[in-house]
Amino acid sequence: MATTGNENLFDDLQLPQGDTHVVLVRTAWNAPITLELEAGCLRVFKKYGIRSTSIVVPGAVELPFMIKAHAVKAADKADAYIAIGCVIKGGTPHFEYVCQSVTQGITHLNTTLEVPVIFGVLTLLNEQQAVERTGGIHGHKGEEAALTALQMIALNRSLLLK
Repeated sequence: MATTGNENLFDDLQLPQGDTHVVLVRTAWNAPITLELEAGCLRVFKKYGIRSTSIVVPGAVELPFMIKAHAVKAADKADAYIAIGCVIKGGTPHFEYVCQSVTQGITHLNTTLEVPVIFGVLTLLNEQQAVERTGGIHGHKGEEAALTALQMIALNRSLLLK
C-alpha cells in the first residue's frame, strides 16, 4: 500500500554521470492518467537535463513487448526504460489477468535486459486512486518513476566501473 511521506525518498539521489537516455513506453489506454504520469517523468528529466524518448502502445499487456523490441532493435540505446500504464478494475477478472501479465513481463525484462525497467503502471480500483497518485495525497508516481530510473542508472553504471 502506498503511503504518504515519499517526498524524502530521493534526498540522496545519485544522478547518472554523462549522457543519459531514458525511454518511456506509455499506454494509450486510460490516456488522461498515463499522459499525466508521462508529464511527471518529463518534468524530472527536464530538471536534471536527461534525454528521453516516448513510445505509445495500445495497452498494458503490450508494454513488455515494446520495451524488449526497443532494447533489441533500436539504434539509440536506452540507459533505462519506464513502463507507464494504468489498469482500473472493472467487473470481470480481466483486471487480474492484465495486472499479472504486465507485472510478470516487466519483472522478466528486469532480469534479462542489461538496463533497468521501472514499473510505472498504476493498478487501481477506481479513478479517484489515480488522482491521488498523480499529484494527490500519494504523491506523483510519474515523478517517482523518473527519479527511480535515475537512481537505478547511477547504480547500474557504478557496477560497471568496479
